[in-house]
Amino acid sequence: MLLIVAYDITDPKRLVKVGRLCQEYGVRVQYSVFECRLEAAVFKNFWEELLEIIDPDEDRVVSYRICMNCSREILTAGTMVSTRKVVAYVY
Repeated sequence: MLLIVAYDITDPKRLVKVGRLCQEYGVRVQYSVFECRLEAAVFKNFWEELLEIIDPDEDRVVSYRICMNCSREILTAGTMVSTRKVVAYVY
C-alpha cells in the first residue's frame, strides 16, 4: 500500500530520529513528508517505532493511505520525481 507520512517534531534530537526512521521505510518527497510503499504488517511496525520516538504532547505525525487507483493519478511538478518503481526485464 502507498502511504504518505508527514510530521512536525518540536525537539531537534527527536526530529533527526524521526527523519532517519522514515528514510528507512520510505522516500523523502518534502522535508517532513515521505512516501512509503509498505505491506500492512511492516507499516504497523514502522508506526509503532514512530510512536516510541515522538512526544505525543508536543509532536504531530500523520499517515494518509492512498488507494491504488488514486496513486495512479498523482501529479508532480518541478524537480519532484515519482517514487513508483519501474521494473525492466532484459532478455
